[in-house]
Amino acid sequence: MSTTNTPATSADPAAAPRRRSIRASSPLLGWRTVDLLTVAFLGAAFGIAYWGWGLAYLAPATALGNLFPPLQGLTGGPWLMAGVVGGLVIRRPGAALLCEVIAALVEMLPGSQWGFTALISGILQGLGAELAFVVLGYGAFGIGAALLAGALSAPFEAVYEWFVYWTDWGMAYKLVYGVILTISGALVAGGLGWALTTALAKAGALGAFPPGQEARESRAV
Repeated sequence: MSTTNTPATSADPAAAPRRRSIRASSPLLGWRTVDLLTVAFLGAAFGIAYWGWGLAYLAPATALGNLFPPLQGLTGGPWLMAGVVGGLVIRRPGAALLCEVIAALVEMLPGSQWGFTALISGILQGLGAELAFVVLGYGAFGIGAALLAGALSAPFEAVYEWFVYWTDWGMAYKLVYGVILTISGALVAGGLGWALTTALAKAGALGAFPPGQEARESRAV
């Protein structure tokens, strides 16, 4: 019996190299025209979706609030998704923040019950998502990165809401609300944001971006 080590082949799934996220082209701060146009389009699309959710969320939020007021945080996840998707697609510093801010501005245009405060929320949520990509060095953009970005989109927003919307709550309720909003951010904004980005990449809509390249490479294996 031979004791010679046989080189692993690509046919052996266990021996296949682990895939890594593809970074944006260098320099990271060198935004291309297509980057700017795409983040604007994504932000506008999410802004319209945010406006629609602002009309639809009241019934579930009221029902959850009647059960336990901090459970209303479960309905906040959809408003955190733009920053996650913008960061996953563009993969450049500022993309998550810019996408969330554009979404907030577009949400305000048709008229929103939150008025100018929607923009403040957009900035805080976008900063949280951006922080996740900063922590990861703009080098990881898998499901774990998406969950982290969604989760970190929530804490700044939660603290802001403590002083604007939930002023009559005790600190225990406020802390529980923050935890619930963070979980919603991770699962809804992070999980669904990653799924949406992956679906767009597989459909060929992100061919000019790293997710599109990752989708092409996965089909080539």
